[in-house]
Amino acid sequence: MNMAFIGDADPFTASIPATKVELTVSCSFPLMLWSRGEWREFGRTEVIDNTLNPDFVRKFILDYFFEERQNLRFDLRLEKPLTGIPGKKCGTIIVRAEEVSNCRVRVLMLQFCGNKLDKKDFFGKSDPFLVFYRSNEDGSYTICHKTEVVKNTLDPVWQAFKIPVRALCNGDYDRSIKVEVYDWDRDGGHDFIGEFSTSYREMSRSQSQFHVYEVTLLSCLVDTELSFLDYIRGGTQINFTVAIDFTASNGNPSQPTSLHYMSPYQLNDYAMALRAVGEIIQDYDSDKMFPALGFGAKLPPDGRVSHEFALNGNPQNPYCTGIEGVMEAYYQSLKSVRLYGPTHFSPVINHVARYASAVTDGSQYFILLIISDGVITDMAQTKESIVNASSLPMSIIIVGVGPAEFDEMIELDGDEERISSQGRYAERDIVQFVPFRDYIDRRGNHILSMARLAKEVLAEIPDQFLSYMRTRGIKPGPLPPPYTPCPPPAINPLLTRRVSRI
Repeated sequence: MNMAFIGDADPFTASIPATKVELTVSCSFPLMLWSRGEWREFGRTEVIDNTLNPDFVRKFILDYFFEERQNLRFDLRLEKPLTGIPGKKCGTIIVRAEEVSNCRVRVLMLQFCGNKLDKKDFFGKSDPFLVFYRSNEDGSYTICHKTEVVKNTLDPVWQAFKIPVRALCNGDYDRSIKVEVYDWDRDGGHDFIGEFSTSYREMSRSQSQFHVYEVTLLSCLVDTELSFLDYIRGGTQINFTVAIDFTASNGNPSQPTSLHYMSPYQLNDYAMALRAVGEIIQDYDSDKMFPALGFGAKLPPDGRVSHEFALNGNPQNPYCTGIEGVMEAYYQSLKSVRLYGPTHFSPVINHVARYASAVTDGSQYFILLIISDGVITDMAQTKESIVNASSLPMSIIIVGVGPAEFDEMIELDGDEERISSQGRYAERDIVQFVPFRDYIDRRGNHILSMARLAKEVLAEIPDQFLSYMRTRGIKPGPLPPPYTPCPPPAINPLLTRRVSRI
């Protein structure tokens, strides 16, 4: 889900949430949830076909503030226009809220199977699937998982699936879990076969059989759900690299209309994006030394075009000290290079990928921030570079500045469709793209604009980070020993007597 602020407040003075709340939604159509303020999208449900009364599996996890009114808006969305029907009810929205436990146990269920299910179609076999419901504090039930449909069988075996215990029973091991068995119908009118009830505690014993409908859980594995902070506390270092677009489409830096214009009164969009993201990421890098690159410019003294040059002018050591050092190198580059073109992303992606490929043990993770204003001219090569980098400990943040259309950058994001190159698909989603203009505060509050941008572009980094660690089976390093202050040095009594005499 795309996360956004709940409330239009200064993040530097915002309250600390008392807890988190999970919202479960049932209604007549797919939903989008929006946060108040400028009504930016917070998240959306999945689409369920051919039903007027869907139960959505996807949840909304919200920070709950006791002292704040948190306005939410639920939008219905269809692919065709809605028309009112006089005298007919148009559906009901049901929202339930329950405090989310901090349970971090994850359960892996293997080989849920059914034996000779009673419901058969004309040909004597069914297309069964399972629907899991968690019981709520008020006695109602909330859907939390659906299995796939196993076609044309009397003895189905469903694929293993992972689900947090929090989602299954909110950390209450004895809470009732209801499982319904259906025979799939392509028209959406699924035939009910039967149901049974169990609990997480019962399932965790494995080899459990629910005799009424002969559905069996053959095995159940349990482990702890690791977080991004577990790895950071275990010593994983975040390496941050910046790449800035110096193509001529940005405009002459000496003119106020340029996206690179250095106003004495305020930061330009490039500087704001750089500072917004960098000031957060720098806290995860112990040495605060950041490589800063540029692309698309002619370099002195010979005017050669480069798509991978060091902003500080030192190709052997492109590192800058802290975000302030990166900002200084950026401003100095604007005075020395000539904006040119075209816009190539692949060289800077390959630059970071070379370093990431040398450290794949989980001790380091690499983040590349690309800030650009327009159309990518090496799209095929960029896709290939991203597909190659998707198997490395690496993420890419792309911030689009200015008024241009960013269709290519949206395609690279990969949220709607996994990016591919020459028939190979990216192993995982490693790109997050946002247009900066969507996060600029209309009242001119640049601190708020930068905070909004940073929150959005960094939202996917922990999940991308964890996806790499999980697929490689990498565990966090051991926690450092707790800090123990040294005892004060013993006082020499002879020295004390001498001082007293003086």
